[in-house]
Amino acid sequence: METQNLKERTARGLLWGLANNGSMQVLNLVFGIVLGRLLGEADYGLAGEVAVFTAIASALQESGFISGLINRKNATREDFNSVFWFNVTTSALIYVVLFFSAPLLVWYFHEPQLLWLSRYAFLGFFFASFSIAPRAHFYKNLMMKEQTLIGIVALLVSGAVGITMATLECGAWSLVTQNILFILTVSVLSWHISGFRPMLHFSWQPIREMFGFSCKILVTNIFNTLNNSIFALLLGNFYTKNEVGRYQQADKWNKMGSGLVTGMVQSVAQPMFVQVGDDAERLRRAFRKMLRFTSLLCFPAMLGLALVAREFIVLTVGAKWLPSAELLQMLCVAGAFMPLAALHYNFLISRGRSNVYMWNVVCQGVLVLSLLCAVHFLKLHFSFSLFTLHISLSGIRLMVLLYVAVYVCWMLIWHGFVWREIRLRLADALRDTVPFLLIAVLSMVATGWLTGGLETPWLLLAVRIVVAGILYIGIVWLTGAKILRESIQFIRRHDNKREAPVA
Repeated sequence: METQNLKERTARGLLWGLANNGSMQVLNLVFGIVLGRLLGEADYGLAGEVAVFTAIASALQESGFISGLINRKNATREDFNSVFWFNVTTSALIYVVLFFSAPLLVWYFHEPQLLWLSRYAFLGFFFASFSIAPRAHFYKNLMMKEQTLIGIVALLVSGAVGITMATLECGAWSLVTQNILFILTVSVLSWHISGFRPMLHFSWQPIREMFGFSCKILVTNIFNTLNNSIFALLLGNFYTKNEVGRYQQADKWNKMGSGLVTGMVQSVAQPMFVQVGDDAERLRRAFRKMLRFTSLLCFPAMLGLALVAREFIVLTVGAKWLPSAELLQMLCVAGAFMPLAALHYNFLISRGRSNVYMWNVVCQGVLVLSLLCAVHFLKLHFSFSLFTLHISLSGIRLMVLLYVAVYVCWMLIWHGFVWREIRLRLADALRDTVPFLLIAVLSMVATGWLTGGLETPWLLLAVRIVVAGILYIGIVWLTGAKILRESIQFIRRHDNKREAPVA
């Protein structure tokens, strides 16, 4: 009964996670289209340069305690209260340091506008510190419905204000204000819905007990931020604001696409694995099912986005952003594997292996940074011919390609550590993922060939989405993939329960 209840809660969590991330991405798409048309490449470049340091500051103020509270089997109100006061105090101190460090950003990026823009942007992570304890409560109890409602309201409010400011020609300040207002709204609603109220009491004991685990998550989150924003850091110094803006535009759409599946997986993976317990066989079955479910969604979503990248960019944010389309296509390959990587490291975190998570991300980040610096300083150039097609890569394009290659190859390392925990063979993991990858590739190639004669952008986009979706689902169904049938059955059962009359 307990196992069945956990399965039901996990399935409901995934369903609400899909609803949450799906609705968020749709709203982000709408707001992104409007803002992309109102703002220019330089505005996105400036906002991107500030966002890197805001994200690092956010990792510092969270300090890994959300994961620490989730992993703490019998977390008490005192634990949540201590984490709240620790994070708020830490955030206030970090904000003061960053406020007086803003001139260094001006010096590094050679942008005087960053002085007050960065000081304003840093308020966002301070506001976020007030929501950490309530958010940990939501995650720990798989309360995805509440998080979905909070996210939608916050995005609507912040998006409306951002668009209004962009219309008034506020430039990069529009994007920064949108982010701050989103965080502030999430914090206020999290307090209201969770019912969490801090006590005027603080204890170091919970902090000390969780710190050994949480500090590794902290270091990892910082390196994750650096990995995800490395181009904004390097390109902001190596290239112009316009080139940074093109990358930021491509990266934004890639993260929105992959975030649809990644967010859904992360919303339930860690707490679900914690509740499964220490039974290796049960953990192995649960992990493989999540692996198949994630693969079912992530490969067609991201390879499909790569297929329609050019039409998508032109129709949404305009032809002025067309140079971003090629970068988006390359980033989508890495984006297809991001949800799978998230599943692996959330499993390791649930097993208390925050040190493994930390060192993997650190080593990956150092490798990527070294390769990107080598491309710039050594002026590396790569070219080859494929039949009659000549391909030449250098500069930003080569940097992106190397980043993608490292990210995809690192999946083998993630698997190695999962194997050490539950002895999941590589052959079994490949059997759970590769078929979906091959079917997705086949579907996209066939769709590209079938629709190659169309020239009207909106028609090409619509037809490719429909044809690719039909081909992918049809082939997966004909191959007898059990995970697809189980997913459909759960959705039907859920709908039937909702429609059933009350006796």
